[in-house]
Amino acid sequence: MKRLVGTLSVLALAATLIAGEPEKRAYDNRLKVLRDPAPLLADHPEFIQPIQDVQRFEAAPLLDQEGATIGLRAWRWSYNARGIIEIPNRLRGDQTAVVVVHPWGIDDGQGWHTPQPAGCAFQCTPEKNQLLRKHVRQVVNPMLKRLRPHVAMVMYSLPGTEDPIRKKLYRSVRSKPTARQRAQGKRELTAKLASFKYEGQPLPQKLQLDKELPVIDYFRQFQGLNAQARFNGKGFWQLPIPVIQDIEVAEEDVVAYDGEGYKLLRDFLKQNGIRHVILAGYNTDMCVCSTTAGYENLRRDFNVFLVGDATVATFPANSKPAYATNAAVSFAALDLLITQDSWIKPLKGATP
Repeated sequence: MKRLVGTLSVLALAATLIAGEPEKRAYDNRLKVLRDPAPLLADHPEFIQPIQDVQRFEAAPLLDQEGATIGLRAWRWSYNARGIIEIPNRLRGDQTAVVVVHPWGIDDGQGWHTPQPAGCAFQCTPEKNQLLRKHVRQVVNPMLKRLRPHVAMVMYSLPGTEDPIRKKLYRSVRSKPTARQRAQGKRELTAKLASFKYEGQPLPQKLQLDKELPVIDYFRQFQGLNAQARFNGKGFWQLPIPVIQDIEVAEEDVVAYDGEGYKLLRDFLKQNGIRHVILAGYNTDMCVCSTTAGYENLRRDFNVFLVGDATVATFPANSKPAYATNAAVSFAALDLLITQDSWIKPLKGATP
């Protein structure tokens, strides 16, 4: 009888392997209380308010790969554990991609401008767009320069599909332009963006409101955000949106396009051996979660780590994004691992 049971167990294991079901391992989920830990995400308080919760724990590593070259500590929030859980990890850099969501090149000198007098794009005002350029210069671009030698690839996601101009400018999931093509693409981008008239309609001066329910009509006719042709001008969103010029794009960096769908992006990453994604970008509460390269897609197929201080949330009615970014990152931490720039470190003795 024991021999029969053993034989059946071997057959069951073989069937599981043939079916392609993923191999499982036992994980020790016991938590250790952390005493007087430092605040989280405290390096860039202009862009994200530091996170300080009463209870902090440490858990066993989720990833401790043989041949690891990157140390990456991360945390998540659990209502059931009643606190923040920090998790150390060791990753192989050759299986890791850094993905920056929607680093749009607007109001940055490349020629794509916020339409006047009432148009909206990116952070929706020219002043806020300049603040995000500051974030790129101080946080995102330095992080990319530091990590690029230690990861398999750096990738950016942009709206639309691969048009003829951006095909010349950037490496994509399909092709890599030559230096001559890049130079030609830059000239064509400048000409194309300069040819557009960045004007839309002004704010409405008169509204027709219901006498009994004026609030409904008021917001229907005068929305808080309308980025369509009325205020941005017809054709604005069909222009080739470039990567913000404050990022020093390397020739090997890859651009993926929202309009081409998640499957293409997923398959490209897997074909290049990617298992881990370090995620950054704009805007945390919108594009970073729900666009093609957002974490709602990526976390289904990859180990995703959102860099809390390398992202900025939308911040309506505020001059600074610190509290809005804190809230967006904290909410994401319910189902996502959060890290920070200073927690992602090449391991000693590891070579790029």
